[in-house]
Amino acid sequence: MARGGIVHGRIIRMDDLITAADAAKLLHLHVKRVQHLARTGQLPATRFGHKWLFSRSKLLATRAPAASDDDPMGALEISARNRLRGRISSIIADGVMAEVRVQVADQEIVSIITRSSAERLRLSVGDEVFAVVKSTEVMIAKAG
Repeated sequence: MARGGIVHGRIIRMDDLITAADAAKLLHLHVKRVQHLARTGQLPATRFGHKWLFSRSKLLATRAPAASDDDPMGALEISARNRLRGRISSIIADGVMAEVRVQVADQEIVSIITRSSAERLRLSVGDEVFAVVKSTEVMIAKAG
């Protein structure tokens, strides 16, 4: 029989509780991001002393639904590590190309993609997206 506890008036199985590090692995996020989402109430979690505890079953329920059999692409995993989460601030489609502007914190990233890709992804202003940067080199510049 699993041990349980009461958190915020609800009975939770102890074997269902996981740490922030385990939640980060489960959600494919950095542990600091998971803690921030818990702190701001965007992820269901309970503070226990200095640690955040998460219900594995609740996290799994809040994840995006699995890809349907109709969608051959499904949810994709990519090897690029340079992923910046942001919101689309504008889309300008002209001819065969589309300019997509993504607001990432106080910076803006501009991507030029094919119009058909923008339509296939059903991109709209306000959508949360990832700007994925894949390059063979990154240069650093400093004034002065």
